[in-house]
Amino acid sequence: MTSSRTARTIIHVLLAAVGVVWIYPFVWMLSSSLKDNVTFYKAAVNPIPEIFRWDNYTRAWEVANISHYFMNSVIVTVSTVVIVIILSCLTGYALGTVAFPGRTAMIVFVVSLQFIPKGYTIIPLYQLVKYLGIKDSYFGLIFAESSGAHILFILLFAAFFSKFPKEIEESANIDGAGFVRTFARVALPNSMPIVATAAIMQFIWTWSSFLTPLVLTITKPELKTLSVGMLSFTELYLTDWTGMAAGATISLVPVMLVFIFMQRYFYEGISGAVKS
Repeated sequence: MTSSRTARTIIHVLLAAVGVVWIYPFVWMLSSSLKDNVTFYKAAVNPIPEIFRWDNYTRAWEVANISHYFMNSVIVTVSTVVIVIILSCLTGYALGTVAFPGRTAMIVFVVSLQFIPKGYTIIPLYQLVKYLGIKDSYFGLIFAESSGAHILFILLFAAFFSKFPKEIEESANIDGAGFVRTFARVALPNSMPIVATAAIMQFIWTWSSFLTPLVLTITKPELKTLSVGMLSFTELYLTDWTGMAAGATISLVPVMLVFIFMQRYFYEGISGAVKS
């Protein structure tokens, strides 16, 4: 009895230590956003600011133009999430429910695309956007961010729809619903946990994306997203670390809100996919 209690105590202490290490970078960033640059250099490790400098957020939002980059990120991220969900859901539904010739080979091909590093595709992607004439626009940036195979989401939807009761689809067909109508009226409403899971993950990836927006906004700085806009805090010989910390804190707020309000669906989607 005593040994088991000691073991539980040790496990709890270890988990608490891991939790502190895990959360400390966020606490450090938050505390740094409330310091001045002198205090930041003198007491960077100390998480408690001597004086709370709330004006860092004002400087980041207005002077560093974070407000404009924030709106760019909202437009690009929301549009990308909608496009990716539609494409992934339709592809997953076809792979999960339609027994067409070569389906297994198609799934293997889709999975193999996962091993292609994104850095290798940035040059042909840039050339394609330029060829389509949408390089210096929101459309080009959204097109680039929503491109790709989205293997994980396709497999999640395919696994879910493969276990979807055939009787429901057959009943819809008897009532005169075709393939598209069955998908829109029957299958899609029942896949909301998977939709929420894909939406949360794609939102985080697009919101924090750096390479693609950096390449596509070189000639159009006003299209910079929030992650690329953070570079405005860096100069040749000086970096505004406290302003950057304030901007990074602002950038985390939407991600936290999205996850908080959709976490229940996220857990249901992951657990449902695992069971499938």
